[in-house]
Amino acid sequence: MSRSFPNDPFLRGNYAPWPMEGEVHDLVVEGEIPRALNGTLYRNGANPQFAPRGRYHWFDGDGMIHAFAIREGKAHYRNRWVRTQRFQMEREAGEALWGGLADWTNSDPRVEGIFPNAANTNIIVHGGKLLALWEAGPPHELDPETLETRGIYDFDGKLQGPMTAHPKIDPETGELLFFGYSPFPPYLRYYVATADGKITRSEEIDVPVPTMMHDFITTREHVIFMVFPATFRSENFASGAPIRWEPEVGTKIGVMPRSGSSADVRWFATDPCFVFHPMNAYSENGQVIADVCRLPRLPLFDGAEASDLAKDDSAKLTRWALDLRSGSMKDQQLDDSPTEFPRLDERYAGLSYRYGYTGGRCGSPGEDGFFNAIFRYDHQTGRKQVCDFGSTGFPSEPVFVPRAAQAPEGQGYILSVVYRRDENRSDLVILDAENIGHDPVATVKLPHRVPYGFHGNWGHNL
Repeated sequence: MSRSFPNDPFLRGNYAPWPMEGEVHDLVVEGEIPRALNGTLYRNGANPQFAPRGRYHWFDGDGMIHAFAIREGKAHYRNRWVRTQRFQMEREAGEALWGGLADWTNSDPRVEGIFPNAANTNIIVHGGKLLALWEAGPPHELDPETLETRGIYDFDGKLQGPMTAHPKIDPETGELLFFGYSPFPPYLRYYVATADGKITRSEEIDVPVPTMMHDFITTREHVIFMVFPATFRSENFASGAPIRWEPEVGTKIGVMPRSGSSADVRWFATDPCFVFHPMNAYSENGQVIADVCRLPRLPLFDGAEASDLAKDDSAKLTRWALDLRSGSMKDQQLDDSPTEFPRLDERYAGLSYRYGYTGGRCGSPGEDGFFNAIFRYDHQTGRKQVCDFGSTGFPSEPVFVPRAAQAPEGQGYILSVVYRRDENRSDLVILDAENIGHDPVATVKLPHRVPYGFHGNWGHNL
């Protein structure tokens, strides 16, 4: 019999799961949706269908996709759970069957030996396919219109193990660059797939210890692997907490030529820290310049609360300068505001760029959400624009959509799903990316809320 959801910080307020799938057509719009927007904003997040068996971690929930389809100035909404093997088995059983990241060993004997794939972290469009991603397993392919699950996607059998939830698309070649990490050898494997989704490279990368590697960075010339002291040792699985913070391991940043292999990686050592998400990186004059949201340690584990990412020790936008000639590394904090979920004009991914966008915090941190603002950083002038949603509005990751294919960098729109606490529902807010401090260009109003999620992307109609 299904159990009631506990009073857990990641299961109350707008972290609480949304229990229904559905559609809403011709949503109410304040303002006017630009006709240049013709496609769908897809968002993914953890949304458990059943109460956890024990301690819950925000990263545990089943993947639920929220899609805002925009055509000819009108917006339509649809949401669906990803039908993973885990989802289907638990639906048939009528209860949760697996433990989670905070309680790994608390699984039902009926699922012994079956590794669960949550498909809950990101969703991308590549090679004409819509893929829901989770870093500890392979992608799931979805129908771009109905969001129905088509099944596991393993690149015609060429994917050997898991795939990161944060692949990079080369804006010049259309190639998909990604990796997979594991608690078992090989700990790290790097891949390249063509624009139409054919894997052409698979390289084992030698790292000294298995770690949680949530994201990585690429430039036109290099691939950057970030090895933090968030260890993911197989021997820790029996304890129920497989990911641990071991600061004595230190942090190592590895820079590999795009055409190179493990033997060509240059390693840079720095103080213990953690980065969930980089903003971008580029290579110039013998250096790799990387902008990241740097944390002093791994949050959201070891009993951390949901509001930790908004506290003073939260992520700060930081620039790393990795000198490939001298082997030195410089670390410069660019802003002292709490900030996360960095994005950019993806046409400049891996290239020299000017503008970046993040979720941010204005004023004292609260418990209702990570952030109450969106920041726009101008790396040329050092200036920051702020879209402040006040004390009752909480935005999600800001996604940039260019005004036109050939528009200059930064000319376009920022799309973010914003939770309205006082009304207990959400809006899709569309901002002018060059003037995010002004009133929204359009606000698409949902009659219900969208829970806090992780990542999403814009896809032109497939």
